[in-house]
Amino acid sequence: MEAVEAMDAADPLQHFRDEFVLRDGLIYLDGNSLGALPKATLERIQQTVLQEWGQGLITSWTEAEWIEAPRRIGDKIAQLIGAEAGEVVACDSTSVNIFKALSAALSLKSDRTVMLTEAGNFPTDGYMMQGLAKFGGAAYEFKAVPRDRLFDALNDDVAVLLLTHVHYKTAAMHDMAEVTRRAHDAGALVVWDLSHSTGAVEVDLNGANADFAVGCGYKYLNGGPGAPAFLYAAKRHHHAQPILSGWFGHARPFGFEEDYEAAAGIDRFQCGTPPILGMAALESGVDQILRADPAAVRQKSIGLVELLIKEMEPLCKEFGFDLSSPTNPTQLGSHVAYSHPNAYAMVQALKARDVIGDFRTPDTIRFGITPLYLRFTDMVEAARRLRLVCEQREWERAEYQTLAAVT
Repeated sequence: MEAVEAMDAADPLQHFRDEFVLRDGLIYLDGNSLGALPKATLERIQQTVLQEWGQGLITSWTEAEWIEAPRRIGDKIAQLIGAEAGEVVACDSTSVNIFKALSAALSLKSDRTVMLTEAGNFPTDGYMMQGLAKFGGAAYEFKAVPRDRLFDALNDDVAVLLLTHVHYKTAAMHDMAEVTRRAHDAGALVVWDLSHSTGAVEVDLNGANADFAVGCGYKYLNGGPGAPAFLYAAKRHHHAQPILSGWFGHARPFGFEEDYEAAAGIDRFQCGTPPILGMAALESGVDQILRADPAAVRQKSIGLVELLIKEMEPLCKEFGFDLSSPTNPTQLGSHVAYSHPNAYAMVQALKARDVIGDFRTPDTIRFGITPLYLRFTDMVEAARRLRLVCEQREWERAEYQTLAAVT
């Protein structure tokens, strides 16, 4: 244990932990679902509510620069994902932004009909593709194939390929540059879902020659529950036409004109009125992670993951856990997944011991690794508490057998 404590002492990111609201004894391994609350966000929200909204009222759209928030925050997020200023906008939800990105890609590939993804991708990605296919009638087709058949499926009919960069269950990570190149060689565009990447692994969209990307603000960006998402569009695609043509995507939203004219640049990918309270919380989280060295974040993520996998090895042998994630750190995001026949009940029993992970149907336990506030000693302690759950068969309790509304 002394060696692990020494790793914490040498951690260049250790000071960030004190910037979060985390109760003593808690090991929070679900930041890949909802990030912890930064203390700075409390002050930021209070200012937004009491001063900007309470005192400034509607004048704060200009005086507090609310109107600039989508572009301003988007430019900050751009620094985390290898994009340029003017290529990212913070707005709407991930699902809505997927719909916009897909429809924009289809507008650029009007001679093609297929929207392609991998089987087992995060459901909302597929749902949006299915919805677009139904909306377009016979014009579009949704297709999902196994991961190892993606390149074979890239034929002359494929207009757009939608993939999650880091898989939501296994944390398996695609080679963004290679996949994008192969799709372009086949004449298709790519939409990347960065929801399990942004703020946890290094991303270089422009270096990979990416077309479009989306991501959420409530995981590793710590923007709070339901935080606004973001959308990236490479500048060469700013003439694309997303289907959702809301008033904030208009060239002159306060001109109140009858007919729609898309704004120039990334602003055409806005839609509805920005949710200012959510924007304020998101910006606070983004400002925080921008102070961290991305290379140090990634290095610590790998170290934490490797330590947790090591600590879990005896439990796998004794209690039937099966590692679902890659072991090669270059192919792995920032969470670790295990399968177990009693996965849901195990997660609930762990929560009772103040270790919060999450369950994904049908049998997956996920442990999210958030480098800004997790410690190396947390990995050892989490495995120790899980051993107690298993040895004492705490997962068999009746109250842990019924699925809750949120898992």
